[in-house]
Amino acid sequence: MTKARTNASASPAVGRNMVINGAMNVAQRSASVADLGAASGYFTLDRYRWIAGSLAGRFTMSQTADGPNGISANCLKVDCTTADTSIAAGERLVLQHKIESQNCQRIGKGVAGAKQVTVSFYVKASAAFTFGLEIFQSAHSRQCTKLFDTTTDWVRHELTFPADVDDGSSPIADDTTEGIVLQFWIHAGATYTGGTLNTAAFANSTNANRAVGIDSIFSDDANNFFLTGLQCEVGPVATEFEQEDIGTTLAKCQRYYQKWLANTANDTIFTGGMISDTGFIGDYFLRTSMRAEPTISTTGTFAVRLKTNDRALSAGPVLNRATPDNVQISATIADNNESGFAGFLKCADSDDDAFVEFIAEL
Repeated sequence: MTKARTNASASPAVGRNMVINGAMNVAQRSASVADLGAASGYFTLDRYRWIAGSLAGRFTMSQTADGPNGISANCLKVDCTTADTSIAAGERLVLQHKIESQNCQRIGKGVAGAKQVTVSFYVKASAAFTFGLEIFQSAHSRQCTKLFDTTTDWVRHELTFPADVDDGSSPIADDTTEGIVLQFWIHAGATYTGGTLNTAAFANSTNANRAVGIDSIFSDDANNFFLTGLQCEVGPVATEFEQEDIGTTLAKCQRYYQKWLANTANDTIFTGGMISDTGFIGDYFLRTSMRAEPTISTTGTFAVRLKTNDRALSAGPVLNRATPDNVQISATIADNNESGFAGFLKCADSDDDAFVEFIAEL
């Protein structure tokens, strides 16, 4: 490992990093969410998902402007808010970064000529801890874990994982499914720590061998953990962290998640029309093609504007149909006898922070 450094000698090559949002610059959902630990999911920074299993501890996840100089202004911060010093066997807290299968073809997993993979990242914490980084390949349940240490200063770790040459299974599929997952283990019970750490080679996954030797972020409610500059590349050498234009990073993130967020009252989502006395429908064109047909989730209050009046909804908005490029959304208004009128779906005047999420996550 080496101390944090600037990118003065960065290679001009682009596309080395298989990680999306490694600089922690994009957080479409929220910049900070508190009281996490009861459920798994995506909460703040794009492309970073938590596995939270049977936890008594709680934490806040945030995008924080405290990154290492010359690498990124931003980092992911984990702030323990409720300690958990009586660790049940099945507990685990794992930060995931999932990489799409067709972006993993350069690794050549499962065939002759498979390549090593090096993962590098900048990390610090409120104290000295030992945590684990696992590369997990879920389609064939293969894994390998490396331990790393933290200090109170930013340190870059460079961990090289062996080639998974031939395990008798198929290679990673060349499609839109989950390929490999980078998994940061920062808390685990005996189910995952009771064996012998699998560190020398990829093997069929045995839970007891996945996180042996790690400390717990929940050992004290004053604990913090910080991460940024995450890079995953082919080969045994960690190159300088690949800097990327923010527009490029945002577009990559929007392949998996997009959010329409109102800024003021009357903000319009899309135009459409009444196809019956109470039924409104319209098309919303996505900002970039998504990985798959998205689902939608809405938060807040919406209305349909017809002529000069807002019409309250009795149902919706809901997804009517979807492609990776656009979705058709329908809603039902409380009034009737409005067939044939054009209008638009909008946030209600009383709710100028309503939003719609379009989700095609791995």
